[in-house]
Formats: sequence, C-alpha cells, structure tokens
Amino acid sequence: MSTAENTVADAPEYAPILSPLMQVHGAFAADGPDAGVAAHYGDPLAEQRALARDRGATTGDPVVVDRSSLGIVRVSGPDRASWLTSLASQVLTDMNPGDSREFLLLSPQGRIEYAPAAVEDGQALWLIVEGAQAEPLTGYLNRMKFMLRVDIENMSGDYAVVETARNPRGKQGAAHPAFADALIWRDPWTALVEGGYHYSATPDAHPGTDYERYLSIIPHDKLTTLTEGAQLAGVWAAEALRIEAWRPRAGTEIDNKTIPQELDYTRTAVHFEKGCYKGQETVARVHNLGHPPRRLVFLDLDGSEHTLPAAGSELFVEGKPRAVGRITSVALHHEAGPIALAVIKRAVDPAAPLRVVDTGEAATAESSAPATEYAAAQTLIVSPEAGEIARKSVAGQDFLKR
Repeated sequence: MSTAENTVADAPEYAPILSPLMQVHGAFAADGPDAGVAAHYGDPLAEQRALARDRGATTGDPVVVDRSSLGIVRVSGPDRASWLTSLASQVLTDMNPGDSREFLLLSPQGRIEYAPAAVEDGQALWLIVEGAQAEPLTGYLNRMKFMLRVDIENMSGDYAVVETARNPRGKQGAAHPAFADALIWRDPWTALVEGGYHYSATPDAHPGTDYERYLSIIPHDKLTTLTEGAQLAGVWAAEALRIEAWRPRAGTEIDNKTIPQELDYTRTAVHFEKGCYKGQETVARVHNLGHPPRRLVFLDLDGSEHTLPAAGSELFVEGKPRAVGRITSVALHHEAGPIALAVIKRAVDPAAPLRVVDTGEAATAESSAPATEYAAAQTLIVSPEAGEIARKSVAGQDFLKR
C-alpha cells in the first residue's frame, strides 16, 4: 500500500517519532506520512479483514491501528471555539464535551492548508493533523490569536492517536484499559453534516455511509499496553478501508492547489451558511458559479502485474499522450483487489479507460528504469458537473444539501 506525500504546510526538518509498537514481532515499517508506525504486523490482508469485521462487533477488545504518526494540537481558553470558527470552514461554537467535527483552514486563494479533526473535552479543543503539520499548525495558530484568550500547544510528544473501526468504549465502557480516559473523535464521513453539500455523483449510494472510524487520543506511554489483549492491525489495513470509502486524507490527496470541492470535503468539513473565513470567496464562487478544476476519482486497477503502482504515478487516458492526473493513494483490498484514489482533470470523460504509468523510484536521467503500466477503470466520486449551485437552483437541479 502506498500514499503520496502531501506538500502543504509540511516542515522539511520534521522527524517522525518511532512508535514503541514497532518492537512488536513482525512489524514492518510504513513510509510517507505514516513513517514511524507499522504498515502491518506480518499478515496485512488478515489484519484488514479483522479490522473490517470489527465494525459490527459490540463486545471484546477492538482491533487497533497505531496512528501515532499523526500530530496532536491542543487549543484551550474560553475564546477557543469562537476564535477557531472565525478562521475555519466549519462551525465549532456549538460543540459539547465529546463532540467531533472536521474543518479546513484555507489560504486566501481557497486552497487547503490544514484539515484538522477536532474533538472537544470541555476544557480544550484537540486537533488531529498529519504529523508533519502539527508544529506548523501550532505556529500558525499562535500567530493568529492576537489578544484573544486562547493557548495553543503541540501535544504530539505526550499523546498518541490510535484508530478503531468501532467506538472503543461502547455502551459498556472501555473494552481495553488504554481507552478508559481516551478522548475519542468519531469520523463524520458516514453522512452529510449540517451546512454541507454532496459533490459526489452518487450521494444515495456513497460507500462512506458504512465507514465507521474512531481516532482515540491516549497518553503516549499507554501505546505498549495495547499489546496486552487488543489485536493490532497495520496502517495498510486502515488505508485500504479508507480508499474503499472514498475518504480523502490531508497527507495523501491534498497538494498545494487543492480546493475543498475537488475532494468532496464539502460533505463533512465545510458549512456553507457560516460567516466569513479566509478562502471563503473561492469556495463560494466555485460552489455557486463554477466547477472545481479537478476531481477525486476511485480506481479499480488491473491486478495482472501482481504489484501496485506507486502513489504519485501519472494517469493517462488510453491513446492520449498527456497526463490527466495522478494516483494519490493505493492499496490491495481484501475483497476488491488493487484499488486507488486519484485526482484528475475535471474534463476527463467519466467513461474513458485510464492507464497508470509508474516510472519507478529507481529512474534517473542517465539510466531510467522501465515503466510499469496498469489499466484502470474509474468510478465517479466528484461529479464533473458539480458546482454552479446558483444556476442549478434556478433550474431546479440543486445538488443535495442538508
């Protein structure tokens, strides 16, 4: 399984913290944005099946994915919710202890800079971001607080994130002691949130409806206790289920040109009826009058090569010489086989067969390695016709809104 590295707000000097769970027998190191944790523990497909099955479980210890490569930023102080709402694409002022949100921080041009997961504990908002973005986000927020009553701190060294496919506490309380006092973020991807819009071509048949994902913040020194009782799964397992659900990720799908509509982030991270925030003009203009220039697409890949293309590999329409996009995330799914997410130009024919060209990491100007090609069939995620809401509302063709 492979993911493309996100260039937005990454710190060049960032050095990931090696997880203590890398000492578990069979642990195989992940790379890219997941460097520092295990890709798998010896049997990636079995781990993936176990994680998928755990969605419906109600008893026993959950299957756990070490996500300690992610960063954690804590925002405390009485002005935190109103202040962050003024900066963000989402409303955070109505959050109660235990509530979860997702929001975006944009550039003045409307490009995504950060995509934090936010959970409130009654005293602070805890933000989960890519590991390389925790320190830059902390610095950015400190520069933006002015005289407001807020404190911002990078907590990545003291706390860690772990992922499960069900609430690790459930109705009967924590199944594993590591989760007894955990702060738990529930992924909102299962449904359209208040104020959001579907940019998906098939909102009524969206695979995200079945995508249960929980990120728990626990003390870093409790990571090793997960080896006592809980079943571990590597990040490859979690990433395959994410790709299957069409779920974008900051560290893979976002680059320095990405706007929210291109990835269907409007489903969960944008509130179209909130007040002004940086970058809102671009979001509103595309939403009401235009179309996103690129679109996220799901790919079924030809498995006859018995390998996977690298993230970042270029995509071509069959018979055409110019690249139309790139693979952003790729995985071997335990049922569907080789699958991927890609970002391609809006104008690409949704019915066109695509070709992935992986030139290989060993290619150089003097001696290039032979390229490997993969046939790819696309499934629409973001519709080429998405956008122009103002015109479509007049014509009675509005996209689904909550």
